Amino acid sequence: MPLLDERSMADEQTTRTIAYAVLILLFVGMAWFIARRAGENRANMLEASAPKIAGEDALEGGAKDPSQFDEPDEDALEEMAELLGEDPSDDD
Repeated sequence: MPLLDERSMADEQTTRTIAYAVLILLFVGMAWFIARRAGENRANMLEASAPKIAGEDALEGGAKDPSQFDEPDEDALEEMAELLGEDPSDDD
């Protein structure tokens, strides 16, 4: 009595073929999933690091009293004069 007959050899080959087919399908599915996620991540990264254009991005918050910035006070004018290298005593 042989240990492996013709029938078990065919069953073993069929099982191996089915296993390879399933593994190949799983590999293709995982590769597709990884490629799709990589594309999404790249698009998100490019969008996040794109240059900002004034007016396109909404800024949150605001000043409590925005009218305080309409006219500069004396300290601000003196500081600007120093930064510009102007001598405030020349105006007198």
